[in-house]
Amino acid sequence: MTMPQSSAQTTSDDIDFSAFSRGLWIDGKWRAASSGASVNVTDPSTENTITTVPDATVEDAMSAVEAAAAAAEGWRTTPPRKRSEILRRCFELMIERKEMLAKLISIENGKALRDARGEVAYAAEFFRWNAEEAVRITGEFGTAPSGTNRIIVDYQPIGICVLITPWNFPAAMATRKIGPALAAGCTVILKPATETPLTAYALASIYEEAGVPPGVINVITTTSPGQVTSAMLADPRVRKLSFTGSTGVGRILLAEAAKHVISCSMELGGNAPFVVFDDADLDAALDGAMVAKMRNAGEACTAANRIYVQSGIYDAFAKGLTERMANLRVGAGVEDDTECGPMITRKAVEKIDRLVEDARSRGAKVLCGGSPTSGSGFFYPPTVLGDVVPDADMAHEEIFGPVAPLTKFETEDEAVRAANDTEYGLAAYVFTKDLARGMRVSSRIDAGMIALNRGLVSDPAAPFGGMKQSGLGREGGQHHGISEFMEAKYIATSI
Repeated sequence: MTMPQSSAQTTSDDIDFSAFSRGLWIDGKWRAASSGASVNVTDPSTENTITTVPDATVEDAMSAVEAAAAAAEGWRTTPPRKRSEILRRCFELMIERKEMLAKLISIENGKALRDARGEVAYAAEFFRWNAEEAVRITGEFGTAPSGTNRIIVDYQPIGICVLITPWNFPAAMATRKIGPALAAGCTVILKPATETPLTAYALASIYEEAGVPPGVINVITTTSPGQVTSAMLADPRVRKLSFTGSTGVGRILLAEAAKHVISCSMELGGNAPFVVFDDADLDAALDGAMVAKMRNAGEACTAANRIYVQSGIYDAFAKGLTERMANLRVGAGVEDDTECGPMITRKAVEKIDRLVEDARSRGAKVLCGGSPTSGSGFFYPPTVLGDVVPDADMAHEEIFGPVAPLTKFETEDEAVRAANDTEYGLAAYVFTKDLARGMRVSSRIDAGMIALNRGLVSDPAAPFGGMKQSGLGREGGQHHGISEFMEAKYIATSI
């Protein structure tokens, strides 16, 4: 493993951070927080402060709701073709500026530049996909079985939406919500994570240039998310909450939304099993494991969190994965040759270390990595642990880091039981040359998304979401994502 090297240059000279920290984006204007307070944005590669952004108050949040309300009627009556063209322009502008956006993500998030470039392409695709979906919203017309009336179903925008996104994919998690909301005819208030606000504000400039009217998209950052979100949800004009984040926070937000009977979409935590059978193509399984585990350095809700390998291939798989993980270059995200960047905070490193030490205390073998690095930056080396027991803490908590825990299994039933031994059900991965087995196991695993013989499952054209404690609703897909932002209105007529 190549460890991070000290460097005087870990940011890009061609990025003017002041351009993305001009204020809160409310009603098409940049404005300071009403309190005048600000939030530091930290580069996790160096622990240096990059810049500051406004720290919104409840007053600011309600200003955003007012702006969204004022723009609501105009946007819902905007012809679908016009909405489509604006979304398409958002896609084009993101692609034109993909390198700048990727560098910005790498600096404030720490992810490797190659991963950041992939995120920008993925994020932009939600605008292109929903530009196409915007003109395909249709209703229903039929005759009641009794023959006494006609059934007409019209799909209308649900109303003002509060969108809350995490730090690990600051562009994609925003566009995955904003794209379908705007396509449906809704106005929105986006609250991005305070760890990675610059990407959200950079995208706000793109929305303006693409022709999104003032008030249709509002962006606010705050260190008081509970108060701010509660105030917005209490406003009767707000009719939708879409949240991506931890299951714990999701439960709190669901309870808050329940007070006001607000529609919720929840994309929550994951504990993805990665199951490798003896008959799997070893190289393909290793390739898939590196993608499923190390995309964004493991800081993903879909990351392979528990790797189950059948006994006949276990040793070869462990050897191959260890070699690949040990050879990854660790460094600042914006350095071109970085393959594994830093974690988002010191606290994240401490959590990973706690989980690794717990597994070791229960008999796990450290095959590579296994302890935090010294020096500046929130780095944890790519780590492989062998013989991780089922009761290890990391088998039940999201690792959210570059740690691959390996556990041996013997039978298909054993693998399925282990895969389902979790409160989560977001993603799962299955590798086998036997297609019948692959489909059978995929149907038996309790997860909303299954990657069969591949390490990447996400696609804007496919429904993203989980079962059990991993969430409610779906994002993306043919009509799935956009339907979350619409209400079905039934009209009965005798005509």
